[in-house]
Formats: sequence, C-alpha cells, structure tokens
Amino acid sequence: MEDPMYSFQDVIRCDLCETPVPPKHCDICHIHLCEACVWKHIFEQYKDHYIVPFKLRGLIPKCTKHSTEVCTQLCATCNIPVCPLCVASSEHEQHEKENILMWFETKRKLMQKDLQDLEISIYPKYQEAATNIQVQREDVNKRSQKLTKALDKQGEALHTEIDTIIQGMKSEIDDMAAQHIAAIDQQEDAINHTIPEITQVILDLKRLLDSSDVYLVSEYTSRTEEFRNLPAQFQVTLPTFTPQKINREQIHQQIGSLSELAITFLLDEPRILTVIQTEYRGLYSVSCLSDSELWTCSGFNIMRLYNLQGELLKSVQTESGNMPWDIAVTRSGDLVYSDPEEKSINLVSGTQIQTLITLWGWEPFNLCSTSSGDLLVIMESDDCKQTKVVRYSGSTEKQSIQWDDQGKPLYTSGFTNYLSENRNLDICVADYLAGAVVVVSAAGKLRFRYTGPPSTPRDSFFPFGITTDSRGNILAADCINHRIHIIDQDGHFLRFIHNCGLQDTGGLCVDSKDILFVAEHSICKMKKLQYYK
Repeated sequence: MEDPMYSFQDVIRCDLCETPVPPKHCDICHIHLCEACVWKHIFEQYKDHYIVPFKLRGLIPKCTKHSTEVCTQLCATCNIPVCPLCVASSEHEQHEKENILMWFETKRKLMQKDLQDLEISIYPKYQEAATNIQVQREDVNKRSQKLTKALDKQGEALHTEIDTIIQGMKSEIDDMAAQHIAAIDQQEDAINHTIPEITQVILDLKRLLDSSDVYLVSEYTSRTEEFRNLPAQFQVTLPTFTPQKINREQIHQQIGSLSELAITFLLDEPRILTVIQTEYRGLYSVSCLSDSELWTCSGFNIMRLYNLQGELLKSVQTESGNMPWDIAVTRSGDLVYSDPEEKSINLVSGTQIQTLITLWGWEPFNLCSTSSGDLLVIMESDDCKQTKVVRYSGSTEKQSIQWDDQGKPLYTSGFTNYLSENRNLDICVADYLAGAVVVVSAAGKLRFRYTGPPSTPRDSFFPFGITTDSRGNILAADCINHRIHIIDQDGHFLRFIHNCGLQDTGGLCVDSKDILFVAEHSICKMKKLQYYK
C-alpha cells in the first residue's frame, strides 16, 4: 500500500517551513517537522513535546490515569505504557522502565522475525506434515485392503483344501456304495438263478408223488440240502462318519497370525544418551554386536570392539594389513569385513580370520547381514563403471541386483554406498552421488527412490550411513547437513533427527530396542540416541 507521505497527489510537508517529506512528527502537537524545524519547535513552544520518527506518528498512547499526558515509557514490570506522572508515582517508582519507542521497535523486530520463521520455516513444515497425514491415512486404507485381500486369499485356499477333502470323502462313499451294490447284485443273480431250479424240483416231486412208476421213483435224488442255504451270503460293515470337534485355535493356526498394531511416537527432540570417544582418526562404520557392545572400523587396519562406557574390549587387525572398508555382525555373532584391495570378504571368528569370498573383476565395499543369515555386499567393477548388490549364503552367490525393469542401473558408480535390509526384506541402499535412498524388494524389483522431503531443495540430500529399525522405518544419515532422515518403509518422510549436535554423520546401526548409534567421522565419536518415546 502506498505511503501517503510519498503520494504524488498529496505530498506531506513540514508544518513550519513547507519542506516536503518531513522525517519527524510531534506526537503531542500533532504536527510534521523537518530536521531543521525540530529544535525550533521545541524551544519556541512553551509546553511538552514528544518528537518521533514520522512513520511512528500516532504510536504514543494517552495515559489512562492522567488524561492530559502521553505515555512515553513502558513499565517492564507491569508491562503497561506509563506517562511521566506515572513514572514519578510510588506505584512504578521501583519498577524497570523502557523507552516506549525502543521497546516498540524491539517488539516489531521480534514480530518480523517470528513472521519470517512462521512463513518460511514453521508453516511449510505443518503444510508438509498435513500432506503426510493425508498420505498416511490413505496408506492405512491401502494396507487394510492389502491385509483383507491376503486373508481372503488364505480363506479361499483353506476353502479349496476343505472342499477337496470333502469331495474326496464323498467319492470314497460313492465307491463303497458301488461295492455294496455290486455284492447285492451278485447275491441277487445267484438267487434268481436258483429259484427256477427249486421251482422245477418242486414240480418234479409232485409228479413223482402222483406216479406209481417204481423206476422213476428209484432214480430220484434229493437236492434239498443243496438248496437249504441261500447262495452268496455275505456280511456288510457299513461305513460311518465321525465328525471331529471343530478346534477354533487349530483353524486359526492354519489360517495364520495377524500381528498387533503398534503405535509409537517419534521424539520432537531426540535424546543423546551416551557419547563414546574412540581411538580412531576418522570413524566410518559401527555395527551392534549386542545392546551393549559395538564393533567399529575406520581408515586404518584395526577394528575395535567397545562397550557403552567407552572401554576398548577387543582389537582385531586385518589379515592383509589393509584397511577394512566396512564391517557387519552375523547372526551367530561373528564379524565380517570387506577388503577391496584384496577383493575379499573375510570372517573373524574368535581369534581366527578366514577368507570367506574372493572376487574377480569386482571390489567389495559395504556389507549387511540379513535376518536369514545371508550376506548382502555392495561391489563395484574394477573400472568403477558398474555397481551391484550381491547376496551370498556362506560363500555361494544367490542373487545379483543391478538393473531396473528398463535395463537402467539401479545404483550410481564411483562412490561407496551403505546398505541395510528392512524388516519386510526390502534392500535399502544410500546412493550418495545420486542423492537418493534406493529401495528394492527382496526379489530385486525397484520399489521407490527417496530424495528428501518435498520441502527440501533439489540436490541437497547426501545420504551416507543407513539402517532400519523394528518398525520398518529407514534412517539415512545426511552427512553434509549433519542430520538424519527418518522415512517409513514406503518412502514417506517422517522427521529429521537434528538439533542434537550431530557432526559429519556416517555409519549407523540400531540395537534390539531401537536405540540408534551414530558414527561421527571427523570427530571420531559414537553417539547413542533415543528417538522414540
């Protein structure tokens, strides 16, 4: 809105000398003054004056207790404007006072800063959170539908199995009935064949009894014993059906189990529980051996095991003397490390080190031990032009993940990438050069790429370390910006872990209680953080 002071139609002038655009104003006399006329006005008029910048004219309020006075000060104790008479009174005599103009300017600056924070920082976060809430609400419906479909599919499978069993039993009943009928038919045939013979014998006997022919009577032979027992006699044990009592628990076990809904809240301000100073010069990786012991490695050939008190429990030197690029703890509690120079992956068991895998044409870098006991390895070709994730069972290659459905590389080559397996068996890779977290399914199909929350400027995400927790959330260390992104298993941004003194964030790991351990590369510290309530 145009300031009337500078309007071409009505230029404000000094009320004493007509100088245009006067910078001052007397808030008691209500006249505009140029710099030259200020002192003239003060000395020529024998009454009180209060000169203020032109833009602050009309600011000074009238005193509510002394109607003829204006409030030139603010009582900081009572937080109210006060006039000179109020200041001199016993009510405010011992109170702290401020110049009302200076106080007003300070307040204005605070309000301007608050406005800037609200418009630029806070409000966009709430807008983003509101968008995420809608996405989460839609996800609830999608996941519920997915679970319902899975249950329907299992129900259909069970119905099919039950129908097959019932139909099989019905077929058995039909077969047994057929056998029974066949036996009855056989008996009927025998009886029907014998009845005419008996009828003929009866007629013959009657003729003989009426006859006096001795020769015919002498030729008679009795067949009564032959016919005394019915032919083809058989006994039948009829089939019966004994229904089993329906066991709801067993049926439930056959259907499967439905896990409980767990709702947890991320802390607004994550808490640092422990800080461990290591003996390294450059700390890269950290891996949980247990909830109280952590394996670490750096740019030297020593791997060290620490407890949460920062005490060094064990040191292991690599077999070759080269630096270990990355480490991982297996399900059995052994340590594995990669040696790119030797193109090998090695197993530390007790005091023994053995080469587990030797590669040709590829160099192994970062490692991850999976829930099934497999080992996932990020490796690059010798010419640094190709990168892939390979799954091993022991020393046997089981799977190679390198290309998407369009035949394009999934991962950027030329820089190491950390990786982690999620609870849904997704494979999550922090692709530093691409500025993305690349997530593929257990089958190696691309699910999504996360490049930062919508409000994050393009090319400002530098993922380095990565891990996942028991809720299926993915935590990616943004090393340049000294913070950690938390996203859900479908790639939706949840929150940052920051404002807790993180520096140069590197390798990450989470223990069984979802406590996060962060390796800070340059200061060689490990920080133990709680980020769930």
